[in-house]
Amino acid sequence: LDYVAGNAIELHGDEEIVEVIDLNEMEPGPDDLADDLEDVDFEDAGNADDDEGWETEDEMEAEQDDSELTFSKHTGSVFCVSLDPATNSMAVTGGEDDKAYVWRVSDGEVLLECTGHKDSVTCALFSHDSSMVATGDMSGMIKVWKVDTKEEIWSFEVGDLEWLEWHPCAPVLLAGTDDGNVWMWKIPSGDCKTFQSSACQATSGKVLPDGKRAVVGYEDGTVRVWDLKQGNAIHVIKGRDAHQGALTCLACNKDGSLVLTGSVDGCAKLINTATGKVVGVFSVEDGKAKGSPDKEESNSVESVGFCNILPLVALAYLDGTLAIYDFSTQVLRHRCQHEAGIVHLQWEESSSVVSTCCLDGALRLWDARSGSLVCEYRGHTAEILNFTINREASLAVTASGDNQAKVFCLQRPDR
Repeated sequence: LDYVAGNAIELHGDEEIVEVIDLNEMEPGPDDLADDLEDVDFEDAGNADDDEGWETEDEMEAEQDDSELTFSKHTGSVFCVSLDPATNSMAVTGGEDDKAYVWRVSDGEVLLECTGHKDSVTCALFSHDSSMVATGDMSGMIKVWKVDTKEEIWSFEVGDLEWLEWHPCAPVLLAGTDDGNVWMWKIPSGDCKTFQSSACQATSGKVLPDGKRAVVGYEDGTVRVWDLKQGNAIHVIKGRDAHQGALTCLACNKDGSLVLTGSVDGCAKLINTATGKVVGVFSVEDGKAKGSPDKEESNSVESVGFCNILPLVALAYLDGTLAIYDFSTQVLRHRCQHEAGIVHLQWEESSSVVSTCCLDGALRLWDARSGSLVCEYRGHTAEILNFTINREASLAVTASGDNQAKVFCLQRPDR
């Protein structure tokens, strides 16, 4: 081949060779090539040696920023982000700097700075009507702010905070703590109710769409469905039906009839909320950590979610596997592999596209029907720790260990 290539080049001896590009070595996709060519200054190409002027792949990744806007007010890692449900025009982010900010997604302008926390803000979210924002730090300090007047209207301290969740249709806030308690407050009056169980962490929780029940997962692998009005547990999933390790995440389908729970044991369980019965178990058998003697080393399920338009669920694993199942048949449809652990997943509101954020700093959109990668967005220089997508699926807001939050405009492939 060298001989042929040499001859081919010699044939042009009387012309000036501007540059020889070996396309096989680079193997770009058509889109990558188009992007790369836009960045090349062809005027100077003739003066460059073959290697000069072409950045290495690593350098290019660091310089690639697909975001529309970068919010950089935080001075430490940004741990959480959510959008206001009413208009999707405001974001709230919480960080390692003991602060939360409410800011406008269109231009990054700060609308409210939430101060007074004593530890990293790990929970920050808007109430159902976007009139209030709740912020919670690791030490258990919870604050509620009125968005339009920018004032703190309520504050309370609990044990170490595991999760925080607004009621879907009332000014009611719920929190789970590491002593196993679930708290519920009316805001701003502060009327309070607690749901007590065994003294192990209430690691994740979700109010069901009917607003009358909450599903809570615990460190010992049990799941409880609580009646919020009566204060009693309607169902307890424990023993052989329970997970064999701490719950890490849970999600419910649109009408709240089914809940999917994920655990460090590498499994996800599908639970009927009316009966409290486990109706499905999902597990990717050949995860990297399979067979490890140490339970903690098992391939943890980090995030789960239901597709709204098809009977599909998605499971995101610490080893970088995104598994998509048909939950009506419990058949594994697709396995989408990432280079690093997946932190969070979110389905689009009205399509079969599921998005993931990853420890490699990229946001990816996957088509669950085909299992193919739709799009990849980069711009962060550290892992993405959380993200959220608006209702129209036109933008994503990410939170990262690089102290930044970013807004990405999402392309609309044929849905």
